[in-house]
Amino acid sequence: MEARKSTINDIFNGNRIIEIPFFQRAYVWEEEQWERLLQDMEMITENNKPYFLGSIILKQQPTDTKKTVGDLRTIVDGQQRLTTLNIFFKVLCLKNNKNSSFDKVFKVMDNAIALEHNHNDVENFNKIVSLNKEIDIAGEGNVIKAYDYFRKNIILEKLDFQRILNQIMFVAIDLGIEEDEQQIFDTINSLGVRLTTAELLKNFFFKREDINSYQNNWKEIFEKDTETKSFWDREITAGRMKRNNIDIFFYSFLQIKLQDQKLKVKADDKKNLSKVESLFYSYKEFIKKYSISKSNLIKEIKKYAIVYRENIDFNVIDRELTDEYGIERINSIIFGLDNTTVIPYVLYVLLNVPDQNEKRDIFMYLESYLMRRVVTHATTKNYNRLFSEELILNESLTKAKLKEVIEEKSDKVNFMPSDSELKTGFFESKLTNKHSSGILYLIESSIRNRIAHSTALLGLNRYSLEHIMPKKWENNWEKVNTEEERLNRNRNLLTLGNLTIITSSLNTSIRDADWDTKKEGKKDKKGLKQYSSEIDIFSEFLKRSEWNEKVIAERAEFLFDKARTIWKC
Repeated sequence: MEARKSTINDIFNGNRIIEIPFFQRAYVWEEEQWERLLQDMEMITENNKPYFLGSIILKQQPTDTKKTVGDLRTIVDGQQRLTTLNIFFKVLCLKNNKNSSFDKVFKVMDNAIALEHNHNDVENFNKIVSLNKEIDIAGEGNVIKAYDYFRKNIILEKLDFQRILNQIMFVAIDLGIEEDEQQIFDTINSLGVRLTTAELLKNFFFKREDINSYQNNWKEIFEKDTETKSFWDREITAGRMKRNNIDIFFYSFLQIKLQDQKLKVKADDKKNLSKVESLFYSYKEFIKKYSISKSNLIKEIKKYAIVYRENIDFNVIDRELTDEYGIERINSIIFGLDNTTVIPYVLYVLLNVPDQNEKRDIFMYLESYLMRRVVTHATTKNYNRLFSEELILNESLTKAKLKEVIEEKSDKVNFMPSDSELKTGFFESKLTNKHSSGILYLIESSIRNRIAHSTALLGLNRYSLEHIMPKKWENNWEKVNTEEERLNRNRNLLTLGNLTIITSSLNTSIRDADWDTKKEGKKDKKGLKQYSSEIDIFSEFLKRSEWNEKVIAERAEFLFDKARTIWKC
């Protein structure tokens, strides 16, 4: 990598084609940026001093024998500025009747346009920079709008072509053919420019001559319309990070491909290529090292992407959950309990298990496994290996095979908790509010008598978690006699037996009130009866005349009894 101070004449040197990746995003600058640039150009004309316009990052490409120039580079960073400068100088030269001055700088020796644009803007851009006189141009898009803006706002007396050309300065960074542009993109991202793995992959998979393949295998799947783009652009919490849905998909797909036994991917490569932070690099290395056909891979990506779009649903937590085992309940665990690590295996099952009953049984066992481990507060630290590697590598496409692989881990970190361990979890585990709410909600959705209730079950996200005996119990609840009893009570009130989901948060004065007040409410402040009487995991306990450690234990037993039936092992 080389970095140096450069002028416009250094960037466009008469023997260089600068290519915007053909499937790159469209030109997006608008009037705010055009106005700022025009003001800056007027300032350069007045002051005749160097003006720094940021960095331009270009990556060397193999020489194209079809082109008459010997230097071909792609833009890593600088698309918006170089596009705008081309349009600005073109309009200035048209107004000055000095079109040849523009051609000397922004065209190459055979009079070809030096800046080759992307598929969104190439037609309008080429039309503008090929003009011989200033005219109206019909069309849509920001390239046309930029042309119109400069036509209306350029004042010739305030602008000097040669001064501006000489005084604009860049830091030009040149990358070699083998250098990794993703590292540069990561730096750009940290400065606020949003570039996803998918955008990098799109331009890696498709060239200018691949327009039909792009239309059929990419645009139709990932960019068809606003709704489609919104789905793939949605930010999802994945561990401690937020990632675009499309990045989670490409990560999941790669994990599935790495386990393909026909490819015989080495263990070290699986480890090195499974880092979500360097996903674009991983795809490039995987394709190169294992001689993967890009065209075949693209078709397989399309198949998995269609299945992903049809089944992976982050909105499930906003609507009533079914009591039927299947992908909808798995989605509620993925997105309600931040469990995106299971997606590679779930996606693998969705595509490769055609029998709906078998698929249901797999998801039933998977739900049992995940929720038993949530209740028992079992670690998730080895989930990546289990769900991205072991279950796929072992082709766990039946419930029997899934169970076999899990049971092999009975004495290891990824064990299936037994009934006795599950029971202990309900009596002793102290969990996050999100996990506690998820456990209670999934039990409620399974046991709920939907016919008997006048209102439907809301989505998981719509409920609040309530400690029935409040953490500040000492103000209004029955006193205890010893320090040991006080510590025991404080432990019990954090467990699942003392927790419920309610349709709305209680007022603070009710939340910390005594049991009777908390049940009934007071004056205009509603209590638990108003907010939880139709919650089947708690409604019967509203009839109790008191709430203490004994009742908390009975409720824990009640919840355990329901859970071991729902989540069979």
